[in-house]
Amino acid sequence: MLTYELSEKNKYYALYRAIRGDILSGNLKHGDKLPSKRGLAEHLGVSVITVQTAYEQLLAEGYIESEQRRGYFVAQVGEVKSASPVFAAEEEEQGKKYALDLCSGRAPARLFPFSVWAKLMRETLSEEGEHLLERVPCDGDYSLKTAIASYLYRFRGLTVDPRHVVIGAGAEYLYGVIVQLLGRDKPYAVENPAYGRVPHTYALNGAKCVFVPVDERGVNVEEVENSGACALHVSPSHQYPTGVVMPAANRSRLIGWAERTGAYIIEDDYDSEFRLFGKPLQTMAGLNGGRVIYLNTFSKTLAPSMRLGYMVLPPELYARYREIYQNSANVVPLFEQKALAKMLDGGYFERHVNRLKNHYRGVRAALLERIAELPVEKQVIETGGGLHITLHLPGFASDAAIKSAAEERGIKIKCLSDYLAGPCANAAEYARVAVVNYSSVEIADLNAVETGRGK
Repeated sequence: MLTYELSEKNKYYALYRAIRGDILSGNLKHGDKLPSKRGLAEHLGVSVITVQTAYEQLLAEGYIESEQRRGYFVAQVGEVKSASPVFAAEEEEQGKKYALDLCSGRAPARLFPFSVWAKLMRETLSEEGEHLLERVPCDGDYSLKTAIASYLYRFRGLTVDPRHVVIGAGAEYLYGVIVQLLGRDKPYAVENPAYGRVPHTYALNGAKCVFVPVDERGVNVEEVENSGACALHVSPSHQYPTGVVMPAANRSRLIGWAERTGAYIIEDDYDSEFRLFGKPLQTMAGLNGGRVIYLNTFSKTLAPSMRLGYMVLPPELYARYREIYQNSANVVPLFEQKALAKMLDGGYFERHVNRLKNHYRGVRAALLERIAELPVEKQVIETGGGLHITLHLPGFASDAAIKSAAEERGIKIKCLSDYLAGPCANAAEYARVAVVNYSSVEIADLNAVETGRGK
């Protein structure tokens, strides 16, 4: 029987990670039978729904397989390293303390709308009562799907059929679902450099990744066209980590590629709420909803621990999703879905985002002032959107020298080269460029480092 210490608040996610870790480490081997949901729940002292939700996520991501009337078995996931170099470095640094963390993507905890969230949860509990114990449809609660569709129309100008919205436990879970929908027989084109968990998660789900370089106009369209990929994962409005914005001509050309080849574009709109100046940019889904899977989460706007994201599927893919998952329950608790629907419909979410944007405008201004004071040659590269900028520092001998100089001042930082996910012919073009992520930064942190009090 599996034995785990599930001390975290989100027990289903802790159980999911523990079982996934045992599969990747080889402690659980291909073909091993997992305990029954009820048996494991009794053994661990958790609810059956906790185990069911963990199993459903493992099933969706391809770590386990279900056989009717026999139970759950470990799937063949191939040879997977326990962690990529980026993740290994993160684990090594967990014990270190920094005066200023320019790598974290979390908003300061004080900005979370605790009073509003508590109020909405009380209202949800009072109004829904025992209905909160019901099984959630595979694609999510319809009230939240409708609220998201309405929000996308107001904020992003997207006309979305609520039925085609799919709720999931964060971006990584949704990436796994996409692989189930599109299959593993053709490669997936991924930006390079990239947010490391994107190619990592596709690989864990058995998909082969083709790495396409990013330049000042975004992902290289010609290489995408020659890739033979069935899908392209892209962040056209604010690529991570370069920060570039894809021009309209390139977007149109990529839409044409998808239409000609039958491929899909996975539009990861991960930080669209944080365009600090001007209006949000047009989505690719707004250009052609039939070939674009639109994806976003609430990790940056609310909290990563909520593990709540969504995607909008083209009609034919939604039909396939229903075929595959119709007998599965949604992995996000109904309580959270109902409360978030209230937050979106009541205007609380947009007021919260506006408060965050005001905070980040102040942080950005203070950060640019500190950068201007640096006694080195430098070039700030930013577009007024998102919560990170890049900083070219040609006077340094190497990326290692940049990070070493930052660490001496108590600053944690990464460079573009840290985000290279695969082979890259033009890797030299990314040298000596720091990625400055100010999501978790407070102005007081900047001042403390400047005066030496934060060392």
